[in-house]
Order: sequence, then C-alpha cells, then structure tokens
Amino acid sequence: MSAAAPEALIVDSGGANLASLTFAFERLGARTAVSRDPRAIASAARVVLPGVGAAGHAMRRLEGAGLTAVLRALKQPVLGVCLGMQLLFARSEEDDTECLGVIPGSVWRLVPARARPVPHMGWNALAPLRSDALLEDIGAGEHAYFVHGYAARVGADTLASTDYGEPLAAVVRRGNFCGVQFHPERSAATGAQLLRNFLRLPCS
Repeated sequence: MSAAAPEALIVDSGGANLASLTFAFERLGARTAVSRDPRAIASAARVVLPGVGAAGHAMRRLEGAGLTAVLRALKQPVLGVCLGMQLLFARSEEDDTECLGVIPGSVWRLVPARARPVPHMGWNALAPLRSDALLEDIGAGEHAYFVHGYAARVGADTLASTDYGEPLAAVVRRGNFCGVQFHPERSAATGAQLLRNFLRLPCS
C-alpha cells in the first residue's frame, strides 16, 4: 500500500456522521477517504458503509450512485455502521425496502413500551456471543452508544447482542461483511477498539 492510500474508504452515503467517522479513524492514526466513486470503493483496502435516516432513501441513494452491485461484490473488509449495518441484510420493514442482501434475514421495527421509547437512544451493554477478531479486547458488559428505531434479531451471524426488551444484534459478521448497530464514533473507548480491530482485519 502506498503512503497516500487510505486504510479505510468511507462511502459517501449522505449521512450526517461522515465527518465524525472520519475523525474517529484519524484519532487512531488511520488514513481515510470519503467517496462514492464505484472504482475507488471497489479498489479500497477496507470499506465503511455509514448510514443515518431511512432505509428506503439510503438504498435509493446507493442505487442512484451505481453502488449496490459494487458493494455486494466487495471481497475486502466492509463495516456497516448503524443504518449501514441494516442495509447489509436482505430486507428492512422500514419502507418495505430490499437491501443489499449480503447477510440473510430482515430488519424489523422496534416496538415501544414503558421505559423503552423508540427510537432506542443511549448507552447499552454489549454481550459477546462468540470470539472474533472484530471483538478483540471488547468484553461483556462494555457499553456502546445506540440511536435506532429498527433492528436485526440475533441470528447465526451475530457476534454480540444488546438487550432492549429482547436481545438485538449489536455486532454482526458474515465473511468479509461486518456491521455494528451502535455508533462506534460516539462510543468512547469501546467504539475506538472496534474501529481499531476493523483496521487490523486482513485485506483481500
């Protein structure tokens, strides 16, 4: 890798967290770039797919930029963040949206209850379910910051869960595709460690 090459390319998906993600990586000493150029994304060492807002709008934006096929075909490490994680699944109940489909399953709307407003917003504990390089040095009970109204249920690809009335998928991985429901850029030491681990995943 050349000196100028980014260690992680952040997809310009139009989310409001692009700058904060960039700063989070920079705090770790990592070079980043923000782009929606299909060729730059396809050739990047690692790819981060952020997302803020609604699933339908986000998928239309990716489709309009010619990125859906590119993202599905990536072989290097990919990290979906918040809505970006949800877009890795097959479908979302939000706007009845067909997503990227690189992880089986659907995303469903959280059901509000007493003391559990929706969206779920705040710090919640992580419960690792199996060991993985993405979770190195992240133990049970460590907290991360969540902001979401939709979630994926715990399944075969879940690395860590969190509880909000029932267990939800907090960290997922299927091959080179990883995702976190929380915002690592807002999750203090836990989030920094997650990003550090992602940067250590071997490139294809």
